[in-house]
Amino acid sequence: MRKSKFSESQIVAILKEGEAGLPVAEVCRKRGISAPTYYAWKSKYAGATVSDLALENAAIKDVLAKKF
Repeated sequence: MRKSKFSESQIVAILKEGEAGLPVAEVCRKRGISAPTYYAWKSKYAGATVSDLALENAAIKDVLAKKF
């Protein structure tokens, strides 16, 4: 799977622009993404905040750092 050039916090910020009233076409043009990408992110990150994602990443890193 290809890694996104946007971090999760950047994705959340892009989605917030769309929620703030900026047309989706304008957000996509400004950020260089396609409309299907925007809507895929919206379905995956709907309702997420940057702090939620940071906590989730920290928890995953803790689990991966442990040696079993």
